[in-house]
Amino acid sequence: MPTFEHADIKIEVDEDGFMEEPEEWTEAIASALAGTEGVDEMTEDHWKVVNYLRDYYVKFGIAPMIRKLCKETGFPLKRIYELYPSGPAKGACKVAGLAKPTGCV
Repeated sequence: MPTFEHADIKIEVDEDGFMEEPEEWTEAIASALAGTEGVDEMTEDHWKVVNYLRDYYVKFGIAPMIRKLCKETGFPLKRIYELYPSGPAKGACKVAGLAKPTGCV
């Protein structure tokens, strides 16, 4: 199983770099994973997206649809892509420590 290492962080990930154990997620892990998705610094807007994704995932066990993400965060899709260049599914969900989405996030 692949391992992601950054400074003192070491976690197991799948072949696409998503965390194998989402319950081990921390903000430090999020910041480290963000660098792999073209995000140099986590801003308040980045955290707003990540926190919404995590809260939704905890409640429903899946990532939200992109329309719901945009509506609930107040960010248009264009802004989500500015924050996470690889997109809401690949980038934002990975940084949030979620499993790789199978739907249309």
